[in-house]
Amino acid sequence: METPPDSEFVVNFWGVRGSIATPGKETVHYGGNTSCVEMRVAGKRLIFDGGTGLRLLGKSLLPEMPVEAYLFFTHSHWDHIQGFPFFVPAFIPGNCFHLYGAIAPDGSTMKQRLSDQMLHPNFPIPLQGMRSNLKFYDLKPGDAIAVDDITIETAHLNHPSEAIGYRVSWRGGTAVYCTDTEHFPDRLDDNVLQLARNADLLIYDATYTDEEYYHPKTPKMGWGHSTWQEAVKVAKAVGVKQLAIFHHDPAHDDNFLLDVESQVKTAFPGGFLAREGMRIPIL
Repeated sequence: METPPDSEFVVNFWGVRGSIATPGKETVHYGGNTSCVEMRVAGKRLIFDGGTGLRLLGKSLLPEMPVEAYLFFTHSHWDHIQGFPFFVPAFIPGNCFHLYGAIAPDGSTMKQRLSDQMLHPNFPIPLQGMRSNLKFYDLKPGDAIAVDDITIETAHLNHPSEAIGYRVSWRGGTAVYCTDTEHFPDRLDDNVLQLARNADLLIYDATYTDEEYYHPKTPKMGWGHSTWQEAVKVAKAVGVKQLAIFHHDPAHDDNFLLDVESQVKTAFPGGFLAREGMRIPIL
């Protein structure tokens, strides 16, 4: 018997890549679209980040219109917003989208930054060409949002130009979206630990391996991303049930990631690498 939409909590991955989209035969298994994760909770649709995976999600929504959804942005680096101008449902009257994001260090709102990427000469149609009802909300790290009886907690993440992580809780189930973030060399990040505490699913930025991150000639320290080894440390420290390694580096093809996934599963039996099209039930 099918679970009614208003009593389910599931996570769908539409884009799992970091930095830049990587289409091609060498990325088919895990996918080449950039960050976009959908959570369907209690009949509500929550969308995290608007990378190129958002275009595919938008296409899937067309038969369901009119639609209402809640979009939560971690930050506005291009790999997290470039799908937004191609999100077709936003151009169609009758649809409604609630958009959340933090004010950037330079004082710009998420609305301003989404608008800027759609101005000439960057894009032919301005934000005002989106004829759906767009409602924008400014966040501060630490804010909590309620969507009916769904609670969304937020925390500051360690990333250049800043980013926000999200913890979604409903009826005892919890999924955490924690990208883009860089671990500290001498301790686990208290903000990440607080977000991830006892989570059913932790989606964590593990762009690099430890070998890449600490490489003596080409280190990645200060680039704003973490490793799968650090992800495992967090998951074990706070009792995470499932760990999704996310934000795959564009240089990592399927063969490389398959090897990483084998190591992740050995280190943490509830761990796996996120793939486009993957569906994870929470409740």
